Amino acid sequence: MSMNNYETVFILNPVLSEDQAKDTVEKFMKVLKKGKADILNTEQWGLKKMAYPINKKSTGFYNLIEFAAEPTLINTLETEYRRDESVMRFLTTVLDKHAVTYNERRRKGEFKNKENRKPVKKEEETSR
Repeated sequence: MSMNNYETVFILNPVLSEDQAKDTVEKFMKVLKKGKADILNTEQWGLKKMAYPINKKSTGFYNLIEFAAEPTLINTLETEYRRDESVMRFLTTVLDKHAVTYNERRRKGEFKNKENRKPVKKEEETSR
């Protein structure tokens, strides 16, 4: 079986303390390591406002893990998410080679400098 590259983003309940949130992330990392995944990157984006409230909560702890694994491990990981009451939402995506390259470049900070350039003029939004 071949390994694919994945990116999983999950949102944890904001009532958790920072330590509890870190422990929960650690728990999912252990699930991946136990399944012989190769963890490439983890990012904890902290408490962020969500696009819409979930269970009357409008914020959550956002986390990202980028990893390489066999496809069968995804079911195991997502079962663990479902069992954990502190996980409000999750999404795991398969990354193609372009996304993998993009993520590597983003981690190296290649896109940071571009933010200082003049913004591209957006087309005016037309009212319906």
